[in-house]
Amino acid sequence: MPAIVILGAQWGDEGKGKATDLLATNDTIDYCVRTSGGHNAGHTIVVNGEKFATHLLPSGILTPGCTSVIANGVVISPEALFRELDALQARGVAADNLVISANAHVIASYHSTIDKVTERFLGASKIGTTGRGIGPAYADKINRIGIRVADLFDESILRLKVEAALDVRNHLLAKVYNRRAINPREAADELLSYADRLRPMVADTSLLLNDALDRGKTVLFEGAQATMLDVDHGTYPFVTSSSPVAGGVCTGAGIGPTRIDRVIGVIKAYTTRVGSGPFPTELFDADGERLWDVGGEVGVSTGRNRRCGWYDSVVARYATRVNGLTELFLTKLDVLSGWETIPVCVAYDVDGERHEEMPMTQTEFHHATPIYEQLPGWGIDISGCRSFGELPANARAYVRALEDLSGTSFWAVGVGPGREQTVVVS
Repeated sequence: MPAIVILGAQWGDEGKGKATDLLATNDTIDYCVRTSGGHNAGHTIVVNGEKFATHLLPSGILTPGCTSVIANGVVISPEALFRELDALQARGVAADNLVISANAHVIASYHSTIDKVTERFLGASKIGTTGRGIGPAYADKINRIGIRVADLFDESILRLKVEAALDVRNHLLAKVYNRRAINPREAADELLSYADRLRPMVADTSLLLNDALDRGKTVLFEGAQATMLDVDHGTYPFVTSSSPVAGGVCTGAGIGPTRIDRVIGVIKAYTTRVGSGPFPTELFDADGERLWDVGGEVGVSTGRNRRCGWYDSVVARYATRVNGLTELFLTKLDVLSGWETIPVCVAYDVDGERHEEMPMTQTEFHHATPIYEQLPGWGIDISGCRSFGELPANARAYVRALEDLSGTSFWAVGVGPGREQTVVVS
């Protein structure tokens, strides 16, 4: 049985939760695993007409019999974790199938404070973070002053680590940002307050997942954020602080690359982006407003409006290459039903030179303007289609054109938010 990776092939918000949920519904998914990011992610899943939003929790939390795993590559806010668990339980979801890595790093309240203060200090040069402490937590991890989940079970170790983490940070807060220093004792006390509830959920998740694969179980690794937000391969510095590409799954879960059988990229039939940074196909006209409105393009986790633009096949080819995608899952095709013609970006013009692949430098990408081809629209509602053959001819032609431009085959197409509103491409 396979190890399957599902990840974002654009700037996030592609509908990864829907793809994950579809796999978990149609196949026996024994484990659903988050391997990177924190509660800055967001997946919307519609089950029997009821909408659920997950942030830190894997989408498998809604699937009976599936064990949900938050692996070592994730940064965890205990407060956000328990708030999300309590919200699901209040709606009748048991949410008792969760396992958390002892090696996952913890987001303390001071990480969020530092995140927000830094963004305000940067002013017009801000990155556009969610202000939830993700970046500072990853920075502490790399600087080797981070707090791991296991540290919450050893009070003396935890207090020493919190003091070390705040030693330099408090100088910055007070002397650079003109803010009040954070009390290490109070910060440690807050983290310790979560220890008893966390303890039963914590395990060696690398051992758990490798053992599951050895026993022939199916493990689904669910991406957060997306390829173009990867700290190495995205539009740096307007990126997240982790590695949401396929390679990040191995380090983020503690499995070897030879374990992975299938890598599915999720991509919208158009493009969106939240926060700052370059976006070549972004629209500032009525078409952009219409995509935003019809697509309901508001962030699940942040409530921020998403910037909207046409499909970018340069980004799609790049995501295919960087991740070694075996296939793509196309979402929100139904949103485009009202257009007579639909532009698709096939290449970039950079200072008079045509680029069919991602420009090498940040400067070139900032200067890129899209080169479009016009594809005919279909003009009718497709949300009721349940097979690829039921789609209008022009909708099928649009899918096939994107498939050719993107460098890999399409597995399925979403024609609405519901579980049943997905057609397999044949």
